[in-house]
Amino acid sequence: MLTLTRGLLATALLALLLAGCAYQPGIVERVTDDDPASLLEQAQQQEPDQAARTRLDAADILARQGERTQALEIARNIDDARLAGDQRARWALLLADLGESEGNPEAVIRATQDLDGLELNRGQALALREQRGLALLEVDEPLAAAEALLAVQAESDDEALNDPIWRALGGLDGRRLTRLGEQGDALTRGWVELSETVRSGGGDIERLFQRLDDWRSRNQRHPAARRLPADLLALRELSGQEVQHIAVLLPDSGPLSRIAEAVAEGIRTQHRLSNDANVRLSFIDGSSGSLEALYREAENRGAQVVIGPLDKDRVSELERRDRVPLPTLALNYGRGGSNHAEGLFQYGLSAEDEAAQAAQRAWRDGHRRAALLVPDNDWGRRVGEAFWDEWRAQGGEVTKAVRYNPGAAATESTRRAIAEARPDALFMLALPDYARQVPPTLDYYGAGDLPVYATSHLFNGQLNPRLDGDLDDVLFLDIPWQIPDAAVGGEDALPFSASYRALREEADPNLFRLNAMGVDAFELARRLPQFQLVSGSEVFGATGTLRPGPDGRIQRQLPWARFVNGVPQPVLIPGIFGDEQSP
Repeated sequence: MLTLTRGLLATALLALLLAGCAYQPGIVERVTDDDPASLLEQAQQQEPDQAARTRLDAADILARQGERTQALEIARNIDDARLAGDQRARWALLLADLGESEGNPEAVIRATQDLDGLELNRGQALALREQRGLALLEVDEPLAAAEALLAVQAESDDEALNDPIWRALGGLDGRRLTRLGEQGDALTRGWVELSETVRSGGGDIERLFQRLDDWRSRNQRHPAARRLPADLLALRELSGQEVQHIAVLLPDSGPLSRIAEAVAEGIRTQHRLSNDANVRLSFIDGSSGSLEALYREAENRGAQVVIGPLDKDRVSELERRDRVPLPTLALNYGRGGSNHAEGLFQYGLSAEDEAAQAAQRAWRDGHRRAALLVPDNDWGRRVGEAFWDEWRAQGGEVTKAVRYNPGAAATESTRRAIAEARPDALFMLALPDYARQVPPTLDYYGAGDLPVYATSHLFNGQLNPRLDGDLDDVLFLDIPWQIPDAAVGGEDALPFSASYRALREEADPNLFRLNAMGVDAFELARRLPQFQLVSGSEVFGATGTLRPGPDGRIQRQLPWARFVNGVPQPVLIPGIFGDEQSP
């Protein structure tokens, strides 16, 4: 959880501690001997407005006594519409403070939903707005986070906000970043120009810092010119270590050769169109020879980093080692619980990752009881378990897990998923032909309003409104290159758009995701030294926003879409921006 900068935090907490003196009756004046349990009992007998004030008193006392988890639960359940004036401001300050300290960004977002309607002094308003920005950053809403944090910095000129602002800007695609600059003030335009300067720098660190020096000379009074974000400062250590030679270990034959060729085509295309003539590629047949022999060949050719292997068994073998001979971006995930090898990064298009993100999204949307509908095979078992594990970790209940026959009609399996204990959300793993049968079946059984969350597999990337109209209102996540309008607002705003156009025109649609994976593999490989040095580094890529996890496994954050009239459309987190389309 990101924390409030020290000055604003002190101001907000001081205001909160002294708040009781301004209220009649005030907390400081009368609560020292009050029992929170007694107050909560009293609230049950009171009229709604008085009950809300009494529960606020109880939450405040519990927070002061160190019972912050219980205080948070009580404060979250207060109907703030029943609080007037300064009492509602007091509730917002308390809930935001508790939400931040207890790692609950949703509580902070709720507390700060209507800042303009609260009776706050300047320090309190700035503190709450900063807390809101940090909370939005935690729930992966970088645009709203950036807007909130930039508003605080415009008022306070606080350089301590530089790092979270930089992180928020890093989560924006090119179009949203440009639009933010066009609509913003001089401070915002400076930040946008800085972000665009770094993004266009590629892997050449020396050239990047020459451009940064130019930016600083033009923006000498900007907070980021006075103190660059920590991630940029750390990059100075990489000067002279830019990746100029990459060895690609992919099989020329065998069961993975077709997949390997699609990935290789993406690598070659991005290399050709990246406008960086200093990077050299060496393709080595990864289907023959031991890993030791393959690494020796890569070293003999002068490679600095390696892309590959693709085979899961070989990746599993690497992750059990203490280290790898060269920094390596494996194109699969090993079978171990974690990666132990120093210098090894793992990247792939994992359906399990998508399932976990679907569980997080459904929970964030307010659902608590989910049913699962997955195919009766090993793929369905693995993906279903990934959703199940993440859902239970969030605190959710699984009402039913149905494993269906992919060759049969969806009618009976869908009925079983919603029978008995009715869920409030359905997770579906299915290919297009099967997925299109599920919503009409839900309608038939009177569950047409049940929110459905799905992985990318229900959409093949080709617009087909006539058939996909049956999927209307289904939410799914996919790589930006497959849903450009929903993800970034159009093809022109896509990351690596030149490669997108070249590959979309020539590629087999069934292999297009693998082409995109190759594009990102090339860009990730160029940044492996940066990933090893700078924690929190990320790439806004063709296959999502890519960040190395603590063990080197690349985590993909994917955009969400909803079918509307058979066409994928963007969707937001409900309750944050008044998104009427959200469930």
